[in-house]
Amino acid sequence: MAKLFIVPTPIGNLEDITFRALTVLKNSDIILCEDTRTTKKLLSHFEISGKQCLAYHIFNEHEKTNNYINLIKQNNMVALVSDAGTPGISDPGYLLVKAAIDNNIEIECLPGATAFVPALIQSGFPTSSFYFFGFLPHKKGKETLLKRFAEMKETIVFYESPHRLSKTLLKMADIIGGDRQIAIVKELSKIHAYTFRGTINQAIDNFNKDNIKGEFVLILRNS
Repeated sequence: MAKLFIVPTPIGNLEDITFRALTVLKNSDIILCEDTRTTKKLLSHFEISGKQCLAYHIFNEHEKTNNYINLIKQNNMVALVSDAGTPGISDPGYLLVKAAIDNNIEIECLPGATAFVPALIQSGFPTSSFYFFGFLPHKKGKETLLKRFAEMKETIVFYESPHRLSKTLLKMADIIGGDRQIAIVKELSKIHAYTFRGTINQAIDNFNKDNIKGEFVLILRNS
């Protein structure tokens, strides 16, 4: 069966995987993985063995997409996973999905874990209209983007890495204003999960520490 499945995997707590995701992984001929080592650990935990796992990540997706489309065309049922969450959301996936559509390959995206939705909901900020960005640019364009955020009326959700969190908060205070309300969700669904709610200035004080660790979702309240 020539078909591409987009399969979400847990973002922390392994119990968040769905029965359907496990069924698809068990029945797939090939599993495309952001990191084959991470996926093999997940498969082993759920006693799924004998699967061909191939690497598909940000550094090889342009090179490998056509090769993997050809594999699917050979009547293979192929599953795409990332290390955590839903492929295509700040992870590889778009190029493969677009190529599958261009080649009339059937695609099925399973519902499942993604970090920004539960983080947005538990922030307590308005959810009727929101803007999701993904990861901010490292340098070029970051200031311009934050200026856009300052004027937007929607709740804004984005990801940030631990080693850039403090600098980003300082830049936000300078451009958006330190009194703007923000929620910062750390290690969602994991044992050390933590949600901060307060102003940007308060967040700067709270996260003004060395060796900040974890995965962070930032939710900025509308102006």
